[in-house]
Amino acid sequence: MQTPDEMTGHMRGKRVAIVGAGIGGLTAALAFARAGAQVEVFERAGEISEVGAGIQITPNGARALSALGLDAQMEAFGLAADAVVPTDGLTGYPVTRFDLSGFAPRYRFYHRAALIDLIGKAAQDAGAKIYLDAPVTSVSPDGVLQTPQGAFTSDLCVGADGIHSVVRSFVGVAPEPKFTGQVAWRAVVSIKGAAPEAHIWMGPGRHIVTYPLQGDVLNIVAVQERTEWAAEGWSHPDDPENLRAAFTDFAPEVQKILSHVHKPMLWGLFRHEVADRWHTDRIALLGDAVHPTLPFLAQGANLAIEDAFLLARCCDAAVNITSALKTYEGLRKPRVTRAIEAANANARNYHLDGIARRTAHLGLKTIGKIAPNAFLNRMSWLYDHDVTTEPLG
Repeated sequence: MQTPDEMTGHMRGKRVAIVGAGIGGLTAALAFARAGAQVEVFERAGEISEVGAGIQITPNGARALSALGLDAQMEAFGLAADAVVPTDGLTGYPVTRFDLSGFAPRYRFYHRAALIDLIGKAAQDAGAKIYLDAPVTSVSPDGVLQTPQGAFTSDLCVGADGIHSVVRSFVGVAPEPKFTGQVAWRAVVSIKGAAPEAHIWMGPGRHIVTYPLQGDVLNIVAVQERTEWAAEGWSHPDDPENLRAAFTDFAPEVQKILSHVHKPMLWGLFRHEVADRWHTDRIALLGDAVHPTLPFLAQGANLAIEDAFLLARCCDAAVNITSALKTYEGLRKPRVTRAIEAANANARNYHLDGIARRTAHLGLKTIGKIAPNAFLNRMSWLYDHDVTTEPLG
């Protein structure tokens, strides 16, 4: 594959408009700018900010960021992960431990805001322009965007504007999401001395994932099965007592962690089908705008990063943008479909009860003892994938 500085083929001088300044949108901005395109990013918010939250960048996502020249920033702002530790949430005893330290590039934990900041700065340094308080109200088939600031023309419009994507409505009808019967809380708390490991605290109908971030901060995502509906999106404040009440029978270590939570955010988990249509002649979608995923495989941001990198690669390699978009969709759809199905399966596996739970824990413990690499080998299709060298057909 060409290095980022050599990606100056068919996109040189082309105008690319990107809607959404999240992780996927900013990665696309950086990738297209590296390819020599004139990049403009339109963000509806008045500032690029994130409430406190963590994010896991797995090796497959890290390869794309590394190829875009972000190695030093990734090391400086991320915390290298040593292991993932499935744990019995009721007793607090680890079921097994899967080593993550052997990956290259490393599996890392980030403050979401820090990751957005480092990608955004790199995109701007590469020449991308970012407009804030600039909601896009419509996109024409020939790539003209309408905003309160006026009309902007483009050779390619990229919709990276999330699950409530405006751009998607100009590409095709998205399937109606379905409530999973699960809700999730997220929070960060100040806790010193946490090992650089992701703990999955599993219990009947519930689980919690915790992992540390730089600055003695612990990230928490807690999931509960329940019939009471909750709104989608992850910025709805909730009473911390509701979170603690959902896990009152979990181990003392979990109770201690949850006692530090003061401002949790609650959201409903919805299952979205992968969209049938990802592009028109001059509009393309990526990330949550086309394939939202449940948070049970830590792949939402990683898949968006892969999307962004490969979209820029395909466009830079092809004479015709429309043919490039067909190649992009053809390569990405099978992979993201498989990842979403794997995330859906984890939602069930973490919440087992009774004999199914005991059998699953015994199986994990046995695998951890006699074949410690079996889990990671089983995930090689995901973590070992290299979107930077993937054949374009």
